[in-house]
Amino acid sequence: MQVLVHGGAGSDPDEPAPRQAVLDEAAETGAATSDPVDAVEAAIHVLESSPRFNAGVGSAVQSDGAIRTDAGIMTDDRAVGAACSMPNVEHAVSVARVVMEETPHGFISGEHAVTLAEAFDIETGVDLWSERTREKWAETEQDRPTGGAASELEWIQDQYGQTDPGGRDEEAGEDGGATRTDQTETGARDGDLDHDTVGAVAFDGEHLAAATSTGGRWLALAGRVGDVPQVGSGFYCSPAAAVSATGAGEDIARVTLSRRVARHVERGLDADAAAELAIDEFAELTGSTAGVIAVDSSGTLGSAFNSSMMQTGRATTR
Repeated sequence: MQVLVHGGAGSDPDEPAPRQAVLDEAAETGAATSDPVDAVEAAIHVLESSPRFNAGVGSAVQSDGAIRTDAGIMTDDRAVGAACSMPNVEHAVSVARVVMEETPHGFISGEHAVTLAEAFDIETGVDLWSERTREKWAETEQDRPTGGAASELEWIQDQYGQTDPGGRDEEAGEDGGATRTDQTETGARDGDLDHDTVGAVAFDGEHLAAATSTGGRWLALAGRVGDVPQVGSGFYCSPAAAVSATGAGEDIARVTLSRRVARHVERGLDADAAAELAIDEFAELTGSTAGVIAVDSSGTLGSAFNSSMMQTGRATTR
């Protein structure tokens, strides 16, 4: 079994060594299983239980002070499951797996996803706040608006440093397309948004699987759902490759980044070259930061990012 995991693409973490230790543990835990689906779920469980990442415990907080988790999972036969907007659910990836394996659907949201989790004995009602997120949320107390939805939205846009609701600059690029402000130069810096989404890909020599889990973007509008549970965006798997993405979620969804990586593999590139090319294309199209990990059907592992940092862990068993 080959397993590759990531801990998000963003700014340099304060304590990279302890985070790397958790990533290595996650990869080793996944590699100890005998099935790629079990592998990605087991690996992500380790990361969801660590407050060092933006998934499960330690997830980002939305504008109303609630933590909601999202995840998606997919196999090389294109079976897919996703769940989103789940308050107090630590192991979102397990809910996504239930959707994939136990329902005729591909995507379940909100309280109904929580109810489904309970029906399959996935723990709910979990306190997902960490010391880090409590301190960070407390820092916003003086600035949070009290004037209703309009003032809240204006506040959120100011936090994100946007010039319009789409997050684009006022001027078009040289080719006439809209360009995006580099978030590291605005009020919404990568680290402030907790781009520490987690993901895993696995290959057992015959089959592939991919999964991604997140707590979303810091101070996003309540109910916001990003790229992570959207098939082809935050995760994707085909007979050619398994891919997990992380970074600026809205832009990842706009260009279906994970599907883009798999398509490059289908056209003849290995996973590493496909990841590099897709990130180059992503940067050119959006001006934003992201990262991807992938494994192809030949067993080649690949990763690429254009942010300051994307830590990964990998493990292999025979």
